[in-house]
Amino acid sequence: MSLQEIKQKALGNWKSIAVEVRPSAFKNEDGTLKPFYLKREFSYLPEDQFQLEIINFADAYGKIPVVKLVLKGKVEWKGDHPIADCTQKVDFTADEAYEVTPLIQDFTDLLNNLAKDGFKHWETGKSQSILKKIFVPFGLREGDIFKEYDLIYLYNDMMFWGARNVDGRGFDTEENRPANLQIPMVRT
Repeated sequence: MSLQEIKQKALGNWKSIAVEVRPSAFKNEDGTLKPFYLKREFSYLPEDQFQLEIINFADAYGKIPVVKLVLKGKVEWKGDHPIADCTQKVDFTADEAYEVTPLIQDFTDLLNNLAKDGFKHWETGKSQSILKKIFVPFGLREGDIFKEYDLIYLYNDMMFWGARNVDGRGFDTEENRPANLQIPMVRT
């Protein structure tokens, strides 16, 4: 497929099949990486725009939602990736919106301790923008625009992104761009 065909096929809405597990950057007492559970809803929009909603969970079955993130911005197509035919390197830049909504009181309390400066008092179920703000829980500094160096691969009505690095590193540089595919999202 050509890049234009891939982009056309990617247009629309996608969601997680089930709760997904990823390695996080945080470690357990024994040094192993803590698991990170989430569900995604992604929309690839005309003119290379996107919206991504992520809900993080405290458990593998998705019964205890912790936080909802909403990111909006642009997709930059960076060329072929060798993992599979028609896989494309893409950069996601959340330069339009990055919102955080605590969904459980423990996380709300954490935000009220770690993310006080520049924010209203955090309340469970109420979102606040963290775009270009200092946000210690995610390691964001003043003026930062969240960007990930990722992949997109389409197969039937499934969209695959890159699998998280097993050591918990994010996709924050070209060198950290993934080299494997993760569980797909399905078209909705």
